[in-house]
Formats: sequence, C-alpha cells, structure tokens
Amino acid sequence: MDWAERMNKAINYIEEHLTGDIDYEEVAKVACCSVYHFQRMFSFITDVSLSEYVRRRRLTLAAFELQNSNIKVIDLALKLGYDSPEAFTRAFQNLHGTTPTASRNVGIKLKTYPRISFQISIKGVTEMNYRIEELKGFSIVGVQEQVSTTDALNIVPRIWANAKEEGLFEKLWEILETDHKMKGILGVCADGDHGKNEKFHYIMSIVSEHLPPEGMIKRNFPEAAWAVFEAEGGPDGIGELWKRLYTEWVPASAYDLAYLPAIECYLPPEENKNELWVAVVKK
Repeated sequence: MDWAERMNKAINYIEEHLTGDIDYEEVAKVACCSVYHFQRMFSFITDVSLSEYVRRRRLTLAAFELQNSNIKVIDLALKLGYDSPEAFTRAFQNLHGTTPTASRNVGIKLKTYPRISFQISIKGVTEMNYRIEELKGFSIVGVQEQVSTTDALNIVPRIWANAKEEGLFEKLWEILETDHKMKGILGVCADGDHGKNEKFHYIMSIVSEHLPPEGMIKRNFPEAAWAVFEAEGGPDGIGELWKRLYTEWVPASAYDLAYLPAIECYLPPEENKNELWVAVVKK
C-alpha cells in the first residue's frame, strides 16, 4: 500500500466517523505513523489543521441535513458531538454566516467543504539531501512544555527566548554527551494530548545520561534508524525541512515514519547549519 492510499484510507475513517467519536490513534495507525506525525503531515500538506478539517466537514454535513430533513437543532448538535445547542449554533454561524434555523430557508447562502483526497504529484527537481544514521538507545535531559500544534509558531520561540534569559543553554551544555552524533541543543517534538486539541510536548534538551537537574525531565529513546536532513544557515531553515519532509520525502521514500518523537538539532553557530532527525523504518 503506497503513501497516498494509506492517507486516503485514513480520510475514509474520519469521514465514516464524522457523526461519532473519532479515534485519532486509529486514524494515525491506518496512515502508518504516530498521531503527532499525522496531525503535522496533514496540516503541512493541506494548509489546514486536522481539527479544523473535521470541524468544517461536520458543519458541511450539518447544513445538508438541516436543509433536507426535519431534525431538531438540539438533536443535530448532539449527533455531531457538540456539548450544547448554543455551542453548535456559534460554530455553525462562524462558518456559514447564518444560524442553523435560518439555514432551512430557501435562497440562503451556505458554505460546503468537500472531503479531501491525496495523490502524489511531481513538484520539481530540487534535491533533498539526507543520510540514514543507526543509533543505539540514548537519553535526553531538558525542560518540557505542552504546546498546541496550531499555536506552535508562537509558543516555541517564546520557550527559546525564556531559556536564553534563564541560562538554560549553559546548563544543558554542561551535561552533553560529547561523543554522541546529536551534538546540539535539541527541540524534541513528542506526542502529548491526542485528538481535537492537537497538543504535543516540546522538550528543549540535550543528549545526556546524567540525572535530570531539578525542574528538568529525562526521556529514553530505543535503538532506531534515523533520517537526518540538514538546513544551511540559521534556525528558520528547519521549518522548510518539516514541510518538505511531509510533502516530498515521505511520499516518495523507501521509509515510513517510526513511532518515536522527531528531533530538531540546533548546532553551535559556527557550524552554520542545523539538522532535523526523524526516526524511520523501511517500508
């Protein structure tokens, strides 16, 4: 089964459960990746978050049902998983620009969002350099904070700014395992709260076997293969690597994403480059 087929099967599962509970673990399992990777991959490819896609599809179905049946608004709200008719009405009005009751009128303008489907397309001939590293088990030590996927671009820079002010970098460099291949400050994107909230744990850390100092945590990684991508210049290049990983490399490569956190490795300034480490398994 190729990448596009797996992604479309995941969308099939979502569509079949729009009027019930969506098990995001099951969605990711169908796509052969973790919940974190599926949510990130979905948003990078479609330019809309997974939770927003589900919201739009449910409210699209709601409009169809209101115009073609006598269902009560309260019953439809409960059917679509809203806590109250008021919450459903607010969401409906934000999307369609009118209330559920008014949407039954002839001539009213409503919005429809069709289901998404995936296919592989040719995007160009720009190379994407990578290497595969086989690493034994290792540990990281650092500080952990829960981050919303939709607000990560604002929260993560704040975490780095706070770390600089508090002298965290110096503390991390003191406990670095100097013989390890990951030689920088790490931004580890680990699975956190799954589902509609789309949250994950961001761990600013370093490879180390030391006991974590007060206020820090330690996380162990098993032996695994890692695809490593380099971004020349400053840290902004990591964002482009993420996008190309999901939209270009994963669909065309001989690897699937493993069920391990991805790691952004920020090297010392004199290196003039940074790295994205993603655990993989052969297809």
